[in-house]
Amino acid sequence: ARRARERLGGTLQNDILKEYQAQKEFIFPPRQSMRLVRDTMAFTAAEMPKWNSISVSGYHIREAGSTAAEELAFTLANGFAYVELAREAGLDVDTVAPRLSFFFNAHIDFFEEIAKYRAARRLWATWMRHHYGATDERSWQLRFHTQTAGVSLTAQQPEVNI
Repeated sequence: ARRARERLGGTLQNDILKEYQAQKEFIFPPRQSMRLVRDTMAFTAAEMPKWNSISVSGYHIREAGSTAAEELAFTLANGFAYVELAREAGLDVDTVAPRLSFFFNAHIDFFEEIAKYRAARRLWATWMRHHYGATDERSWQLRFHTQTAGVSLTAQQPEVNI
């Protein structure tokens, strides 16, 4: 059975910037890739109100060797780049921002990871309110998923990798 687009909910990863930074799995040059991201944000904003157009991924950046601070910096910078892209396309920040989600990596330093998540949420909220002028509280919320690091026990417990 077909469902109307406006009833569909879901999330695309659609984070092309991390492909250039960490995975090297891009297909198109940066400008054309960002145009596809922009077009996806515009389409979902107009046609699919329950759809999250981007999951901004720090996970892959961390797996590529970054520190927790670097993962946070690149991920937030990418998120802000997508907000800027949406604004340039004439999209309202309070339409786009609540539909961005984030994907972080969780390494074995428990307190460092907690600090990273707290800093991410505070920085995002501050920038969304004061720099981008977001008025919808949902725009201030950094919604994220985290997954344990694939590389976190390689050196610490080499027998696990037998």
